[in-house]
Amino acid sequence: MDWESLRAAEFPITERWAYFDHAAVAPIPRRTGNVLRAWADDQEQNGVIHWLDWERKLGTTRRQIAELINAEVDEIAFVNSTTHGIGLIAEGFPWRNGDNVVTAAEEYPSNIYPWMNLASRGVELRTVPSRDGRVWARDLAAAIDDSTRLLTISHVEFASGYRNDLDALAELCKARGIAFFVDAIQGLGPLVIDVKRTPIDFLAADGHKWLFGPEGAGLLYVRRDWIDRLRPLGVGWHSVVNSFNTPGFNFTLKPSAERWEGGSFSMPGLQAFGASLSLIMELGKEAVSERILERAEAVRELARSAGWQVYGSPRADDLSGIVALEREGIDPDAVVRRLRADGIAVASRRGRLRISPHVYNNDADLERLRIGLVSSQARASG
Repeated sequence: MDWESLRAAEFPITERWAYFDHAAVAPIPRRTGNVLRAWADDQEQNGVIHWLDWERKLGTTRRQIAELINAEVDEIAFVNSTTHGIGLIAEGFPWRNGDNVVTAAEEYPSNIYPWMNLASRGVELRTVPSRDGRVWARDLAAAIDDSTRLLTISHVEFASGYRNDLDALAELCKARGIAFFVDAIQGLGPLVIDVKRTPIDFLAADGHKWLFGPEGAGLLYVRRDWIDRLRPLGVGWHSVVNSFNTPGFNFTLKPSAERWEGGSFSMPGLQAFGASLSLIMELGKEAVSERILERAEAVRELARSAGWQVYGSPRADDLSGIVALEREGIDPDAVVRRLRADGIAVASRRGRLRISPHVYNNDADLERLRIGLVSSQARASG
């Protein structure tokens, strides 16, 4: 793969930044920016005249999402955020008083609060702490009992970068007869998810991190045999099989995940998301994963050479595109500010420096990062 040509063609951000913050918000590729600019021009000049063309483009985006995770097209709904997707499942699940949900304590708040919000319905959230820089499947299993109805987990934990074993957890859920929800926002891109191979029941992700999409355009996957078992929320004109322009009312929900798409879409956002997905699919999702993981390993090596400690499990199967770093006596927030002043974008999460490279980051970017880490250490010591 000619990554340098890709970098020059699609990522103008590289003219200024060594950008290592894709686990927060990624820059959009040039093709995605072109779609947004073209949509704005069309809306400005033609209003709603081309709305049916826009709708057809969303059909393409839906098919791309299905291909990305190897789902059926009718199992995909558009959502405006991962939080939105989690909430639709949390509030629509057929709970009973006394049920509980199990998850990891280090989850991102979006995979905590929607489940905590079920307390008024008699549903308990059980959080399992990490040990030794990782989430242990056996600890999650120990928290599951006869009242557990669902296990929810991030494919990759946002602060530590720990990769949960979805295959093992899916088998655990199957053996215990409980549902399995995956927050995939930090996994899709660096890792490949196949929902036919791994029996995931529900999956949500926004596109603005590793998939290069704009904020506000994401996906919800609902396994087909769950569609009629969940209570649909946010129902509107797009949720039903009859047209919004049909006389009278016929409340027949669509037999697909589209029933959760109640009203109007973010047309520019979803079209742009489709453009970003086209880049991922052209490169090949396996090739994208391999390159991100290789770049992340290069970050780990240079960080150690610069005197930083890499946090978390060293096992290859536990690693992801996120690299968490620690250094005694150094404030990671101050390091973030210093590096940004030097044109290097990284983040700080839960007391650690978080670095998240992508396919277009080249060796020159890595060298800028290494120099920046050494410099930050020297400034802190001096």
